[in-house]
Amino acid sequence: MDLGEAGDSPWGDVPSSSSSKPPTFHQEESSTKTQDAESSQQSQSSIKSPTARVSRGPIRRLVAQPTKLEAVDDPLGPLGPLGANAPPGADAQADEPPVPPQKEQMVIRTTMPQQAQRRAGAADPHRIEDDESDRMAGPTGLKAPPPVQVAQPSPIRATSQPSVSIEQAAKPSFYITVGDPHKVGDLTSSHIVYSVRTKTTSKGYKQPEFEVKRRYRDFLWLYNTMHGNNPGVVVPPPPEKQALNRFESNFVESRRAALEKMLNKIAAHPTLQHDPDLKLFLESESFNIDVKHKERREPIPGESKGFLGSLGVNVGGGSKFVEQDDWFHDRRVYLDALENQLKALMKSMDTMVIQRKAMAESAGEFSASLHALSTVELSPTLSGPLDALSDLQLTIRDVYDRQAQQDVLTFGITIDEYVRLIGSVKQAFSQRQKAFYSWHSAESEMQKRKAAQDKLLRQGRSQQDRLNQVGAEVADAERKVHQARLLFEDMGRLMRAELDRFEREKVEDFKSSVETFLESAVEAQKELIEKWETFLMQLDAEDDETVFYRPPIYSDKANPGRGDTAVDRARATIDEDSD
Repeated sequence: MDLGEAGDSPWGDVPSSSSSKPPTFHQEESSTKTQDAESSQQSQSSIKSPTARVSRGPIRRLVAQPTKLEAVDDPLGPLGPLGANAPPGADAQADEPPVPPQKEQMVIRTTMPQQAQRRAGAADPHRIEDDESDRMAGPTGLKAPPPVQVAQPSPIRATSQPSVSIEQAAKPSFYITVGDPHKVGDLTSSHIVYSVRTKTTSKGYKQPEFEVKRRYRDFLWLYNTMHGNNPGVVVPPPPEKQALNRFESNFVESRRAALEKMLNKIAAHPTLQHDPDLKLFLESESFNIDVKHKERREPIPGESKGFLGSLGVNVGGGSKFVEQDDWFHDRRVYLDALENQLKALMKSMDTMVIQRKAMAESAGEFSASLHALSTVELSPTLSGPLDALSDLQLTIRDVYDRQAQQDVLTFGITIDEYVRLIGSVKQAFSQRQKAFYSWHSAESEMQKRKAAQDKLLRQGRSQQDRLNQVGAEVADAERKVHQARLLFEDMGRLMRAELDRFEREKVEDFKSSVETFLESAVEAQKELIEKWETFLMQLDAEDDETVFYRPPIYSDKANPGRGDTAVDRARATIDEDSD
């Protein structure tokens, strides 16, 4: 192997072509020996680098020998002397520990490296490329790798939504709001109409957003229809009817919130959201006409029939139903106890709301008395604080009224909803009980048909037509028994899933309602504390005459002596009532 001709390391770190011999630098640049002598010392120290230059001394041809491990103890190192004109630092390097031999690595390249490409071209007389290689080389003589750009987070991934399961992505979403309640009709047919706005991703609807007008009896029709179409499913019920004070603002608002919650729970149910009657209710512009046409085509079955009566078997009560499944028996006992506890809690809630409203009325009366006393008192140092305390009591009255309404809309509406929902669960239990009666009634009917068939067979008469008819009746009775038994078993599995869903939603709804109830109570108390602290700070500043300063009151021409503020009008009304 010829170092002078190849210009490569004797260890073969950089493969070179054996067919072509590139010209050496000392033959082409004889006029620059003085500069090359200085650079030869640096190349001697970095002889292991593939990019190091060959020394400019006399060329000495070395024959490549196989690497042996015994050469480690050679004081001259594994490379041996590289020339007669070695630099002065060669002796110092000989005293250092020898470098162990390295295994030769075969580098396979699919394309010619850039360094070989530069060597294959015309020689650079000024050695610009070699200088750049020296600058890029590190302290060990090896060329540093190119800088790597730090990976930046993709903006597309940051703005994308988190991945969801295929089932959740395929499930349509509904957002339903019930609002804008207004009274329509004359004195005899007056009722409240609500605007039902729906936003959905379901492809079964004509548009993603639409709005319709519905009244309370339409919501009641939806509940009864879906309850009959889906036996065993717990359908969220609407709020109950109320004959007195049904146009009162508080009652209308509580009913609106209950109806909105009912629709959203129905639309979130995996079974009820695909019911065609829900689509009719949410989307139809001519709802009453469409319902009449539907009832004419498909008459609504009675309460005692429904889907069970479509099997053609009797669904009457018969003997008393005895629950055979301990799981359903325990759930029935639990629901009875829960219903009693919720009704007691609802009664206590109503009492608390009544007491809050009574406290609000008492605060208003106390404010009127303080105001009357402040008008009689001639000393401004006393009349001013009394009048300010009167205003504070009016604020306390408003806080009590608002808190009573919030208690009904946050916690009270949830209690009332689950009292009604337990009634819907009990209706599902009743449907399962009817399915049980249907099953046993079909079995008794089948036994009668089989007894008649056996009687004909024992008579031995040649009544083939009668035997064929009885055989067909027995086969039909067996089919009905099979259907009734499957329906009863399916309703049992469905009700287990429905009761588990009921428990999960109950925990979430009550937790959210209690948190909202506590937050509203804390905010109300904070507001009252702030008002009382402000009033006490005003009382402490007795020397300041502008603490209880009141702006001038501009009297009304029609009612002289009455101001134009809400507080003054309230006080004037109280004064008139006291007179």
